[in-house]
Amino acid sequence: MTRRQFGRGLARSAAALAIGTSLLQTSRVVQAGTVSGVSAASIGPLGPADENGVRLPAGFTSRIVARSGLPVGLSDYKWHVFPDGGATFPTHDGGWIYVSNCEAPLVGGTGAIRFGPNGRIIDAYRILDNTQLNCAGGPTPWGTWLSCEEHPSGYVWECDPYGRKAAVKRPALGKFEHEAVAVDPVNGHLYLTEDDGEGCLYRYVPERLTLRGNPDLRRGELQVAVVDANGYVSWVALQDPTPRVHLGATPTRYQVEGATVFKGGEGIWYHQGLIYFTTKGDNRVWELNTDTQKLQVIYDKATSENPVLSGVDNVTVSEQGSVLVAEDGGDMQIVVLTPEGEVVPLMQIEGQDESEITGPAFSPDGTRLYFSSQRGEFRDRISNGLGLTYEITGPFSQIL
Repeated sequence: MTRRQFGRGLARSAAALAIGTSLLQTSRVVQAGTVSGVSAASIGPLGPADENGVRLPAGFTSRIVARSGLPVGLSDYKWHVFPDGGATFPTHDGGWIYVSNCEAPLVGGTGAIRFGPNGRIIDAYRILDNTQLNCAGGPTPWGTWLSCEEHPSGYVWECDPYGRKAAVKRPALGKFEHEAVAVDPVNGHLYLTEDDGEGCLYRYVPERLTLRGNPDLRRGELQVAVVDANGYVSWVALQDPTPRVHLGATPTRYQVEGATVFKGGEGIWYHQGLIYFTTKGDNRVWELNTDTQKLQVIYDKATSENPVLSGVDNVTVSEQGSVLVAEDGGDMQIVVLTPEGEVVPLMQIEGQDESEITGPAFSPDGTRLYFSSQRGEFRDRISNGLGLTYEITGPFSQIL
């Protein structure tokens, strides 16, 4: 980092603190008014840990569907270490596919598990190779998976969950420490988070649509968010979306004077005109209205009356609109934000305090929830990293 970049970083950090403080003044009202579909009473207390070490509400069960280093089901594919971000995709036979990134250096990539209509594992395979530190990402409405590399020269890769086509690098989405991406299908925009303590929030506006009406990810404008004191976002185009930082070029987060700092951007998800994303540096969950471009804080551990959610990370939203946040460390929970402003654990893994929960994603029919414990139970330096991927089954539609 140059001296000029360092100075910009100090100024931007101060501005971010001021903006964050002003947004927090309305966060309690937002918690009560914008997240819909669930109450603490409907979820109920978590029971004791089951045989898989998972605590669940009444009526729910768990199973382990994959273990790092071991073949998945009857397939030849050995599940990857450090399983991270994930999503599901429907198949023509009524089943579905769960994809999972590998957040390992040098050998990252993405794996996939195919399930039949009854939930039986049919196959497992790779859909992305020759990348590294693939953290989270995001599904697209046209049925592909966007896998994000989390390092200074990281790219987004568009992958075929069905394993028929080779993955494609998408430089137009920028070159930085990518964490996750969400697609706004109404406006054709993509929103991207950056996992850096001085990171930014980005938006991609395509130059045109494809013949099928989807955003063209080959050409477009990458923009960075500038948030005013009232929480309204304006977007400024980057001059160099793919800087050669290894040669001293200015990273994307320092290219626009006044770009708002989001301290460690993590998961991001689109649902019915709203973008939800998390920042781990200040343990906040944010909501952006894509029509009005108004940004709000819907959870802040520092001000919450019941701060049971910490280490905010991956996020997903149920079909009914309930916001689920996975913890990186913390108490190893997936937590739901209720309409009343409550923060309610949906599940918890015991005995894996050195790990983190990653990749929460509902099956297409909403009856199953998938996620991973990235490093599993810590035993020694050799076994650490042998992650576990879980499936929870239960009456989600009745409580979420």
